[in-house]
Amino acid sequence: MSILSGYRILSVEQYGAAPFGTQLLASLGAEIIKIEQPDMGGDVSRYVGPHFRDDLPETAQSLFFQSLNAGKKSVTLNLNHEEGQRVFHRLVATADAVMHNLRGDVPAKLGLTYDHLKHIKPAIVCGHISAYGRDNERTSWPGYDYLMQAEAGYFSVTGEPDSLPARMGLSVVDYMTGLMMSLGLVSGMLEASRSGQGCDVDTSLFDVALFNLNYVAAWYLNAGEQTERQPRSGHPVLTPCQLYRTQDGWIYLMCNKEKFWRNLCKTIDREAWITDPRFLTFADRAPNRELLAGMLDEALSTRTTEQWIAIFGGSVPAAPVWSVGQALDAPFARSGSRIASVDLPGGGALRTVGSPLHTSRPAVPVRGAPALGENTGDILAALGIDRDEQGRLRTLGVL
Repeated sequence: MSILSGYRILSVEQYGAAPFGTQLLASLGAEIIKIEQPDMGGDVSRYVGPHFRDDLPETAQSLFFQSLNAGKKSVTLNLNHEEGQRVFHRLVATADAVMHNLRGDVPAKLGLTYDHLKHIKPAIVCGHISAYGRDNERTSWPGYDYLMQAEAGYFSVTGEPDSLPARMGLSVVDYMTGLMMSLGLVSGMLEASRSGQGCDVDTSLFDVALFNLNYVAAWYLNAGEQTERQPRSGHPVLTPCQLYRTQDGWIYLMCNKEKFWRNLCKTIDREAWITDPRFLTFADRAPNRELLAGMLDEALSTRTTEQWIAIFGGSVPAAPVWSVGQALDAPFARSGSRIASVDLPGGGALRTVGSPLHTSRPAVPVRGAPALGENTGDILAALGIDRDEQGRLRTLGVL
């Protein structure tokens, strides 16, 4: 058994943040049941392009959707309908947690809070992801990743100093919020297993974006220092820690300990730099960053990036600067279980990145994302709702 085998989580989720978090829980063995609105096509990400696989069911062809929903089940259920709520409550009685990523004012309307569900199951844990929280003046505001990056200051620290404000290239706020909620849910379920009492667990895209400022926030709040963009994606304090030119492109060096600076100087045959008063310590090198960058460019331009990586390996922290395709095609990325293959019902396979979490327990077989409502019949039948009753509920627009 995997470490979360036996746990059932109902997720009223869509798009990125919640699906990213629950997919991680699914990879650890939890049963994730997506609760999707039948009359609105379910999770909106089912239809996000531009890339689709036409050998998959129509509602599961989006590669965007597949990348966030592997290993889950799907039940169509109208939570705005009274009978839909009755079915949902029967599901809650079998679950360990309920979660969503809806606008902050919606969960109370749909009865997704602990106050609404504790009479059904006192140990239920209710996870809430919203844009800005459920108890402030922005509760009813919609919100998305890039908006949070803009307002939380990310645009001001990303890119070159003289360039336009820039977002990060990935939806990092969505991903981090999903991870934060997965931690909150598992923590809540652990406590519920001890005490028999569940709880609400809240986080928001904005709060996570702000939280991720971390030491940059500490510098401003306590020392009044506002971190700004650095040339060549450099570290705001440590040097050498930025991009440098090689014979055929770029390399990123990250000498974040003094010993790595010494290793670098020895490896590139510049040992005199170690005792140069301009470069003795991080504090000495910082005001000479630009000078040192030129000197390192000259030294590193004698070999290709690949050659330097081979030379530096294990001694000087360094990385090639690659495109997404180069990164995914690299032998190291292709080794182990970093790239997973999902067998498709009609034959063929879908490739995806594998889970980064590995335990000594058996791995969970990788399954593709479900078609809309794929598991409705079986899951409701297990609740004692037979096919005739399911047919009646479908006629009413509940399923």
